[in-house]
Amino acid sequence: MITVEERERIRQAYYIEQKSRRQIAREIGCSRTTVEKALASASATYQMAQPRPAPVLGPFKPRIDQLLAENETLPRKQRYTGHKIFERLQAEGYAGSEPSVRAYVGHQRQALRRPAVYLPLEFDPGIDAQVDWGEAVADIAGERATVQLFVMRLCYSRRLFVMAFPSQKQEAFFEGHVQAFRYFGAAPQRLTYDNLGTAVQRVLEGRNRQEQAAFVVFRSHYLFDSRFCTPGEAHEKGGVEHGVGYARRNFLVPIPDVDSFAALNAHLLTACRADDARRPEGMTRTIAEAFALEPSRMRPLPERDFACCVTRPVTLNPYSQVTFETNRYSVPVEEARRTLTLKAYPFRIEILSDERVIASHPRCYGRAQDLFDPCHYLPLLEQRPGAFEHARPLREWRATWPDSYEKLLTRLQADSPDGRGVREFLRVLQLHRQHPAALIEQAVRQALAFGCAHAEGVVLCLNQLLQPTATPPVLDLTERPRLQGVGVQPIDLRRYEELFVSQGG
Repeated sequence: MITVEERERIRQAYYIEQKSRRQIAREIGCSRTTVEKALASASATYQMAQPRPAPVLGPFKPRIDQLLAENETLPRKQRYTGHKIFERLQAEGYAGSEPSVRAYVGHQRQALRRPAVYLPLEFDPGIDAQVDWGEAVADIAGERATVQLFVMRLCYSRRLFVMAFPSQKQEAFFEGHVQAFRYFGAAPQRLTYDNLGTAVQRVLEGRNRQEQAAFVVFRSHYLFDSRFCTPGEAHEKGGVEHGVGYARRNFLVPIPDVDSFAALNAHLLTACRADDARRPEGMTRTIAEAFALEPSRMRPLPERDFACCVTRPVTLNPYSQVTFETNRYSVPVEEARRTLTLKAYPFRIEILSDERVIASHPRCYGRAQDLFDPCHYLPLLEQRPGAFEHARPLREWRATWPDSYEKLLTRLQADSPDGRGVREFLRVLQLHRQHPAALIEQAVRQALAFGCAHAEGVVLCLNQLLQPTATPPVLDLTERPRLQGVGVQPIDLRRYEELFVSQGG
């Protein structure tokens, strides 16, 4: 076998230097046949003159071909595997190895398999979009996490929207749509999906589907049509399949290091906007230029967004908590009702009493966790100050609150060791229910500095921070020089004596 460089030398010697085939073979050190092959083609293609001998497997190859042909008539999940074919051949007298059988089976299957071919598609502006989920990795609040990527891709302009969620639950699925519609400024007329459980309850014959009732309500709210792929035919929404991989490679490399999902989604949104300047292969315009034709053909958005949440009735436990997906969320003790309503959004939990939100928490995706808002328990602690040191919500808060709070508590307990000091401190903590924590911390520091380390002193400092005394304007007296000294001249007490005498004193 000669190298490509030697092949090139042969062709140059014959076609350019006009040397004979015999001379070239002698100089290169190869046969005349090799020279002929090099002159026939610049590229080398080698093929075995005859198949390798297979003395053990050879007699059984027709039987293998027969079993593979029989496979085409069997149910897809009950066909002969390479291992099962090996067992059949053993029973029929085959004494060779299983890898030889499996290699021949693989080769024959590859030869019989038809290459996948697809129709080139063209879409109209504003009509179609595709939706899919994907997975990626991100560092969130110092921990490596697997996040779920919701991706919507407009088929005409190829504009992408990508958003990360902790899960693929139905409320996250809906929220992804809502945020995508906001991003596009309208809703596509038709969306294509896999047969995902958040939208499809049951796959029927052909393209018929029994859809989830909640998905039908959501679709009705935005008035778009839905289309579902044939099971196992992901290429029917190949655009968004490509979009998931593109976003993962281009928006999430290097792995983002962020403080929260909100920060991660801000990063993804920025990446989506920057991607609008790209001109995809096969397009003569950028994504932004193509998208300019779409909004006028899309569905206008309704006046209000769809409420992307799961609503559940919940029962209060003895510790003023309600349970959702094994996690327990606190409720203000003064709002305690036996039965309440819980709304679970992708990133938060709301607890309602008679349609009024009485508590809100970040949503927890762990198991059997307690999520306390310590302010929910302050009225109960004012009644039972002796439990202050052992109340778990306060202990967790105390581990993170500012040093100035600890100084104030120590001062109050020293002045009133009979429990009144703790009650006084709880009055200060109650301010967190109406005012920002940073402002209260500043008021506590000022109260300590001014020597008024009690609840009234903190409230006074807080009010001063909320309504600072306005600085009076400076009067311009340049045109009235006689008045410029008013208010700054020295006091003459003899004026009072004159007044006293003039009044007959």
